Formats: sequence, structure tokens, C-alpha cells
Amino acid sequence: MKQLLLSIFSILSLQMFSQNSFAGYEKYEQENLALKNKHTHIKYLFMGDSITEFWKAKNPDFFSENNYIDRGISGQTSSQMVLRFQQDVIDLKPKNVIILAGTNDIAQNSGLISNEKILDNIKSMVEIARYNNIKVVLCSVLPAYDFSWKKGLNPASKIMILNTMIKKYSKEKKLKYVDYHSEMQDERNGLDKIYTEDGVHPNEKGYQKMENILLPYLH
Repeated sequence: MKQLLLSIFSILSLQMFSQNSFAGYEKYEQENLALKNKHTHIKYLFMGDSITEFWKAKNPDFFSENNYIDRGISGQTSSQMVLRFQQDVIDLKPKNVIILAGTNDIAQNSGLISNEKILDNIKSMVEIARYNNIKVVLCSVLPAYDFSWKKGLNPASKIMILNTMIKKYSKEKKLKYVDYHSEMQDERNGLDKIYTEDGVHPNEKGYQKMENILLPYLH
């Protein structure tokens, strides 16, 4: 019996570790605790993947000077964002959340997923936020002609279709919709080379462009 209980405990511990690693709960756990202990007033919280995470690294002043909070995790899909939405958004009680999700879904980082399912995950985050009286700003997925880590998926057209769906949903729910895509795309519907080094992640000019596009929606 003792051996059986030890085996069950080991399995459960492994499952919890795997879920933590999958969702990324541990990444911002200590930072979140510090913010809650200081009763920090958060006006805008950014939720997303590497494009959001690297934003703060490229231009930390944009976040520190405006008291914005960055909760991006590199490589994450919308499914993973849903799992940590309570911890990394709701529990911090921001006035507004800016959601940028979908790139890694289209890159199939967690397996093949339809645009409809990606939108369902985005809808889930929106509904959870609104239930907790947090206003939502939805963003278009940035253009990408190809993914360096998953070549040959031809993401450009799928991204454009997903953005049309996100925009339509935003209009139906009377949400602010920030269109990065149309102002940052090139002739192939990829990310214009002046804004990127790898075709997916913005460089400093890319983030400056995103800030210029976004800021009018934050006032």
C-alpha cells in the first residue's frame, strides 16, 4: 500500500509539474506576488507570447514610464494563455488587458489547431476578463510569411483570415481592435523587413511602430 501511494504521488507530482511547465505558471509567480503585496494599480496589462515578452526587453521605458505590465511568454499558444489567465491577469486586477495571441497557434507549437479554435480561446479570455470588470483591447496577429522554426506552413493567408475573425468579434462585442497587421505587412503579406530581423519578431523599429499604432487606443 505504501508503495502504491508513493507511485500515485509521483504520478500526480509529474502531472502538476508538466502542467506548470506547459502553462508557464511559474514564470511570473514571484513578480505577481510582489505586485499584489504592494497593491500596485495597473492600468494596462499586456498578455501574449514572445512578441509581447520581447517588447519589454527591447523598450523597457515604454513599460516602466507608463506603469504597464508585461505578461508575455515566448512560444505560447492561446490555449496556454487561457490556462494562466487567472494568475497572470485576473488576480492582478488591471483596469485593462491587451491581448495579442495566435502566432504560435498558427505555427502549430502545440499541434494543429483551426482558426475557429484559436478564436474560441481568445473569446474565453475576453469573457473571463469582462466578468471580472476588466476592459479588453484585442490586437491583430502580426504578419508572417514563414516561421524560421517551422518552415513551409504558409501562415500569411491563415493569419489574415484569423485577423478578420478577431476584428469581426471585436466589433460584435464593442471592443477596441488594434490593427498592427495592415500597417506592418509587406507585398507578400509578411512582416516588412524594416520591422524585423527574422520575419516574425519585431526589432526596435518594429516595436516603435507598434507603440505608435497602439497608443491612440489607450487614451
